[in-house]
Amino acid sequence: MTNESIYPLDENRPEETAQTLSGDCDQVDDAGFEADAVASPPMTPEQEAAMLRVALAEAREEIDRQIDAVQRGKADLANARRRHDEDRLSIQQQANSRLLVQLLPIVDELDLAVNHLQNGNPAAPEESVSESWAQGVRLIQRKLAGFLESQGVARIEALGEPFNPELHEAVGLAQVQDAESGHIVEVLRQGYRLHDRVVQVAQVVVNQ
Repeated sequence: MTNESIYPLDENRPEETAQTLSGDCDQVDDAGFEADAVASPPMTPEQEAAMLRVALAEAREEIDRQIDAVQRGKADLANARRRHDEDRLSIQQQANSRLLVQLLPIVDELDLAVNHLQNGNPAAPEESVSESWAQGVRLIQRKLAGFLESQGVARIEALGEPFNPELHEAVGLAQVQDAESGHIVEVLRQGYRLHDRVVQVAQVVVNQ
């Protein structure tokens, strides 16, 4: 059986057939538009205003989230910079501490030399030192003390103070009538702090 037998075409009326097909398509399109119109009716002004309010609220929430993220980022950056500065300062202080600790014995020797100039040499009183040389030694002592102070180094008070094992090292005992028991009557080596840390305890003689 051929297609012509199933769907016979009227060869003598082609225009009528084309108009029939076109009319059928127009009916389908019109039906689709009518269905869309029924499914999506136009919004009222109140509905449009409500949608705009919802969109505005969502936009504000997004802006608030972005602002919060920016503020957290700024806070994290500030904390990172602060930690970096603290670490850098700590490393610098540790390096300075090693250098300054190596300088302290030189300071002690210089102090002994100045005391020797001031008190003279009892074993050889005939020996004398020129005043200009003595002034030069004292000048070096003052400059070195000023440098240590500028770096945060401070002497630990010891003479006349109560003995404190965290600050002082007792290397001898004495019996001094005018001094209180447990107080320091002589300093054999100065103690020093670097900022808040003890870098050298004072060697002292304590009254019994």
